[in-house]
Amino acid sequence: MTQQPPVDTQPAGWWRSAAIYQVYVRSFADGNGDGTGDLAGVRSRLPYLRDLGVDAIWFTPWYPSPMADGGYDISDYRSIDPALGTLAEAEQLIAEAAAMGIRTIVDIVPNHVSDQHPWFQAALAASAGSPERERFWFHPGRGVDGEEPPNGWTSHFGGRAWTRTKDADGRPGEWYLHLFAPEQPDLNWNHPDVRREHEEILRFWFDRGVAGVRIDSAALLVKHPELPEIDEGHGPGEHVHVDRDELHDIYRGWRAVADGYGDSSPGPRALIGEVWLPDPERMARYLRPDEMHLAFNFPFLTCPWDPDRFRETIDATLRTHAAVGAPATWVLSNHDVTRPVTRYGRADTSFAFETKRAGVPSDLTLGLRRARAAALLAMALPGAVYIYQGEELGLPEVEDIAPHRRQDPMYFRSGGVDPGRDGARVPMPWSGEAPPYGFTHGSGTTDGNAVKSGATETWLPQPEGWADLTAEAQAADPDSTLWLYRQALRIRRAETGLRGPGAAHGAGENASRDAVQGRGHLHWLQASAGVLAFTRGDRFGCVVNMSASPIDLPPHQDVLLSSAQLDDGRLPCDTTAWLHL
Repeated sequence: MTQQPPVDTQPAGWWRSAAIYQVYVRSFADGNGDGTGDLAGVRSRLPYLRDLGVDAIWFTPWYPSPMADGGYDISDYRSIDPALGTLAEAEQLIAEAAAMGIRTIVDIVPNHVSDQHPWFQAALAASAGSPERERFWFHPGRGVDGEEPPNGWTSHFGGRAWTRTKDADGRPGEWYLHLFAPEQPDLNWNHPDVRREHEEILRFWFDRGVAGVRIDSAALLVKHPELPEIDEGHGPGEHVHVDRDELHDIYRGWRAVADGYGDSSPGPRALIGEVWLPDPERMARYLRPDEMHLAFNFPFLTCPWDPDRFRETIDATLRTHAAVGAPATWVLSNHDVTRPVTRYGRADTSFAFETKRAGVPSDLTLGLRRARAAALLAMALPGAVYIYQGEELGLPEVEDIAPHRRQDPMYFRSGGVDPGRDGARVPMPWSGEAPPYGFTHGSGTTDGNAVKSGATETWLPQPEGWADLTAEAQAADPDSTLWLYRQALRIRRAETGLRGPGAAHGAGENASRDAVQGRGHLHWLQASAGVLAFTRGDRFGCVVNMSASPIDLPPHQDVLLSSAQLDDGRLPCDTTAWLHL
């Protein structure tokens, strides 16, 4: 029997169904000709984003940073890195985007700061036990003369999560905790200064017209005060530094700050969490009505190209989000993970940081076909959708960056075993036949990873062979991936079944679940093995063929869009079609 739609208890808001575009500023567009993307470059490309049809831009950190981790080591939250622009320019960008109907979301990184942050510099200058050190996790070592770290915790970037300091007299001193790079000391969220400072940071950016914040590593902030060893036997809420129950009080405080801006332009502010948790029930706790508005859907992002796994993930997402009355999100890529075109072309199409390795073969033709189909699937589902820059161009991962040009600490701390995240952060190709493809001033050719012929060197090297992938080339090609994304986003805004709450379609034994999240209902249709088919509203249908053979489409009036050309009216394998039924 068809289930009744769950009651939607959360207030309406722009974030519920938004198409949000992620900009990694250093790699988006260079406005001053130094080879690194900046705010001037983003401003020059705002018409591109308007024409693409996005509702908001999420900017990865644009703050002053020594760049030990691509900008996620922040030394000042109330300014802009000079390499990217100025605070006045950021305010102008926020205003210009708003004039085009595009909201701005900024990154907040609450787990840690840069080792150059004034707080940490003061802590290093102070003695053991000083108030300055209480904002971080300074601790004596174990063993003879404290030569061993306080515990055996490991860094997400490899190696131990502790670095030893030196006292003023040059002798070894206390150790400090860093779950990421040594240049990123973890904050102590038991300290009132830390909580107060971050709420003031939220107000600083909300006062400047920012419509939302994306919260980096949102489940890692709170640590067990006794710093015990990690025990696999810990239950939910008991892990020593992941998903601790005390986190929710922090985000209730943040929600109160955000809700205080509901009546000011540009309207309600949103909190968006990066919550990497394997348990969807635990993740949904962060989306209760007095906490965050959205959280990234990592089970969907990491899901292999498998119809049963996609169906299970979609059902679990809608079910757990319905329990807290929150909209779902659908994400295929970001600045940290292997681009879908490359990942979907491999034998193992899932994603996990633990298994990321260099030299894994990929069929990029197959990968692009699947990536296009996955994009239409994601944009047809109820809720918000995120697009990472270059995804709309069908860019593959760049996997042959020379070692001396790499930037990512994950690469270096793994001894080169993990290729790191640089391959997903290569600068965007905008126009032209050769690097830098209109990303920066100058022109010329490349020799391997070295730019020659007078061209400005981009901060990460672009490959040869991207001429057909540039935004300029694809804008003129109706068969291009850019064209597909523009059409999909236009239909997504206009189609009644994707916009309104509507009524669930086709109640009866063929229905496995109805859900209402963000925009309208989703009703699964009976389909052959390897095929996903569902309706939204009364007329809109989506069919995804993941089987090995073409299939007949269900009875329909029109084909609105398909990720590949139909084969005599049949839907080819690895293809998605949007229909009017």
